[in-house]
Amino acid sequence: MIEQIDAAELSPGEFAHRVRRAVDKKQIKTVVIDSINGYQAAMPEESALVLHMHELLLYLNRQGASTFMTVAQHGLVGDMRSPVDITYLADSVILLRYFEALGQVRRAISIIKKRTGTHESTIREYRISSNGLKIGEPLQAFQGVLRGVPSYMGDKKPLLEDDDL
Repeated sequence: MIEQIDAAELSPGEFAHRVRRAVDKKQIKTVVIDSINGYQAAMPEESALVLHMHELLLYLNRQGASTFMTVAQHGLVGDMRSPVDITYLADSVILLRYFEALGQVRRAISIIKKRTGTHESTIREYRISSNGLKIGEPLQAFQGVLRGVPSYMGDKKPLLEDDDL
């Protein structure tokens, strides 16, 4: 079941009720909230938003549902800020960033939090194409990728080549 909801049409309480009802009636096991920014637009007070999200996530967890949330950051490169910090509510946090290298806009991925167990701490380039998802080698020759202002310290070998599409 996929349902698109306009944040301007529902209050945060109505949204949470709708999600709970769908999970209960249809035994939904995966919930994706894309994005929290819409939720925040309907509830500009951050503390109230975090409380609503915490309650909803606890409920979904008790029902055995996996929940994926996205938060769009302001800006595409350089200093990017999230409008709200809910990372402490998440079990895992994956950071996707744009960066510039060799005259091209590229994408980087890093796992910055995993509540249980270990996780890889490298930053890798990734590319999405008609052939699927391609993950490159760790970007060891770069500094500052996650800040969006990378400094290149090596040769171009660790970057994905065009024939990798």
